[in-house]
Amino acid sequence: MVAQTASGLDTVVAARAREYSGGQQQRLRLARALATDPEVLVLVEPASAVDAHSEAAVARALPGARTGRTTVLVTTSPLLLGRTDRVQLVCGGRVVAEGVHQDLLATVPDYTRTVLRTTSEEA
Repeated sequence: MVAQTASGLDTVVAARAREYSGGQQQRLRLARALATDPEVLVLVEPASAVDAHSEAAVARALPGARTGRTTVLVTTSPLLLGRTDRVQLVCGGRVVAEGVHQDLLATVPDYTRTVLRTTSEEA
């Protein structure tokens, strides 16, 4: 997830990275957060503004980048959820289901509807 510029990590970025698209800004923010290497990192929809290819790259790279540290990921992205150790479904401020992404998809209709963005008739 290195910057896609000729200068790579040495690229000078203007205030608020206005010269970049929304997806590029989001990737830049994620790279900066990962570079600080905090013991606990909270990410809220870290791939919401990127294309499917970039989302898949984030999903592949994030677990390795955070090995041995805690990452709290707030997302409905199936790609990201599929790479987590544990998922919790929160409804009304309470954890209503917990487990592994694939198991929750198969057994918890509310989880399936949330992640697949379907209605109760479609699920």
